[in-house]
Amino acid sequence: MKKATNKIPKRARATKAKAKPTKRKDFRKKDILRGAVEIFQQYPEKIFDYKQIASAIGLKTMAQKQQLVTMLQKLVDEDFLQSPTMGKYLLNSRNGSIVGTLERKKGGKVFLIPEDGGEEVFILDKYMNKSIVGDKVRIQLFAKKRNQEYPEGQVLEVLERSRNTFVGKMQICDGYAFLCVDNRMLNNDIFIPKEKINGAKDGDKAVAKITEWRERDRNPVGEILEVLGSTGDNDTEMNAILVEYGLPYSYPQEIEEFANSIPEEITQEEIARRIDCRQIPTFTIDPRDAKDFDDALSIRKLENGNWEVGVHIADVTHYVKVGDMINKEAEARATSVYLVDRTIPMLPERLSNQLCSLRPNEEKLCYSVIFEMDDNAKVLNYKIAHTVILSDRRFTYEEAQEVIETQQGDMKEEILTLDRLAKILRKERFDNGAIAFERSEVRFEIDEKGKPLSVYFKEAKDANKLIEEFMLLANKTVAKHIGKGDGKNKPKTFVYRVHDLPDPEKLSNLSQFISRFGYKVKTTGKNKEVSASINHLLDEVQGKKEQNMIETITIRSMAKAIYSTENIGHYGLAFDFYTHFTSPIRRYPDMMVHRLLDRYANGEKNAPQNLFEDLCEHCSEREQVAASAERASIKYKQVEFMSDKIGKIYDGVISSIQEWGIYVELLENKCEGMIPIRDLDDDYYTFDEKNYCLIGKNHKNKFQLGDEVIVRIAKANLDKKQLDFEFIEKKSI
Repeated sequence: MKKATNKIPKRARATKAKAKPTKRKDFRKKDILRGAVEIFQQYPEKIFDYKQIASAIGLKTMAQKQQLVTMLQKLVDEDFLQSPTMGKYLLNSRNGSIVGTLERKKGGKVFLIPEDGGEEVFILDKYMNKSIVGDKVRIQLFAKKRNQEYPEGQVLEVLERSRNTFVGKMQICDGYAFLCVDNRMLNNDIFIPKEKINGAKDGDKAVAKITEWRERDRNPVGEILEVLGSTGDNDTEMNAILVEYGLPYSYPQEIEEFANSIPEEITQEEIARRIDCRQIPTFTIDPRDAKDFDDALSIRKLENGNWEVGVHIADVTHYVKVGDMINKEAEARATSVYLVDRTIPMLPERLSNQLCSLRPNEEKLCYSVIFEMDDNAKVLNYKIAHTVILSDRRFTYEEAQEVIETQQGDMKEEILTLDRLAKILRKERFDNGAIAFERSEVRFEIDEKGKPLSVYFKEAKDANKLIEEFMLLANKTVAKHIGKGDGKNKPKTFVYRVHDLPDPEKLSNLSQFISRFGYKVKTTGKNKEVSASINHLLDEVQGKKEQNMIETITIRSMAKAIYSTENIGHYGLAFDFYTHFTSPIRRYPDMMVHRLLDRYANGEKNAPQNLFEDLCEHCSEREQVAASAERASIKYKQVEFMSDKIGKIYDGVISSIQEWGIYVELLENKCEGMIPIRDLDDDYYTFDEKNYCLIGKNHKNKFQLGDEVIVRIAKANLDKKQLDFEFIEKKSI
């Protein structure tokens, strides 16, 4: 049997010998290092000793070989090499090449998120090699440098494109045209041949598809697919945000037509298969501009003195079947998208605003959870069933709140009883360790053209909390109904809404940060103790200048809630079982839950977990994308709202600090802008990331999170959705 060898092939050694004369003075340190690195990268699976490497490079003297040994040990220390046994060296498998997805982090830096779950790798723009944020790529790691914050690398090849269509602003000159794309998505503008402009005019917002990107070309070549309209027009800008995030802004015509063909009539045979709740007092409470009413409440007193409370949810899956074109589109979208001035529905309007919407004085099909509760809101019994209802009244939140506050108005007995029961459920939930993340939401009064006229803040009042508690109760009950199982067999496949425990390191960082403001938070102990401490913190900051900032950082220290078939409970709500059952008009996971309930109620076999886990991951991802688009639309409207206030002076609070500038949130309207660090010309400022501050090198002036400042509005850039502020002075404490 032939003995295995790790010798470098003669051809490779000869090449090296020719490339480098073997005179001792020709080998500098960097030559030796480069030669060694190239050998290991060329033979990533072979183990070498220093003699083999020295021979391949062409090193002759003892001094050169000693330098090589020192360098090899340094490469081991820097994780570029592994040393399986004394004196033997092997390329670290992660340092050969890594596959992962490119993601742009806060601050604009691009990182590779490895598939193997390893450390993230920073990719400089010049090493992107025609890749795009979101692409699946293979990268080459660079040797680690001294004091380097994170590994760095370069893209070797694009394995899978995340997208090939982009939105941007047209720039048309005599001999050429470009689509100028937001560089967060694509660093190079797209060259558009004149014959591919498709009617676009200079300055228009348009959508382009990349058709070619040759190795020698700096810019990709593309064609205009659609002209969105004039830059600055409200519809144009909102649609541009949707395209930027890969979201649809209209419904395909054939699907609209299919939806319009669905019959509206509810047959007597269908009613006979359901529990008839049409005679029970029933109502909806929704935002004043809502059209898709997907939940209703009913209540009546039973002969035994207990309360029957019905949580009635639109029976969407009665109309939308697996395999039909509406379901395929709904699955792809996974959620409705809510921008500042519009809703992009998951389902066609025929369904979302008409057939499925629980409008008053119309018979509607529902999937309901009907509870029997005592006077102390204790659930004694429940049933999950298909029903038919007839809503007596459509309330806005403001109208229902007025009934609660004045104890007068339509259906006052029903509303007041449900409000009392909801408050008991709410107290019990927080006593069990739920966390009170109740931030005020920024909203705009806009005119008919979409121009923002004023800013107001939406806060949850008792009417909102009434609806919230009964929706939470229904969701928890449905999840427990399936998830708890029968005690004999493993619980069946189901879709859960899960929220993991906070990351201990993030909680520790939060604790250190808030201590600067005199606050404390418990980072260890029982879940209930930690959540109670977080709630105490959130109560303490109410009304303080640092409230929004500390709330934001606290939320960031929490895990994100996601959909999963693996139930780990919901930490934020303090529920062992939780799902989404109550909004099938706007969320696809709720439709999945309805179908699984039917499947198991009919005695069918367990659903395939892999299929539903893939759907859960898809829905979680689309939910995050929709939330990003919503934030972008709010940011655009904030910049638009402030664009006619250039030169005006406002009080603000420092909400974030980065190496390039200070972010300030205006106290009056919560609009956020940036003071560029280059404009702070009284000193040379350095960024102290650990202590969240900028410090002047000479005068030691300090800008820290939470500082109150006075600023002047300097610029409002709608294309970048960015406000620039001019620093006036710090407010004295």
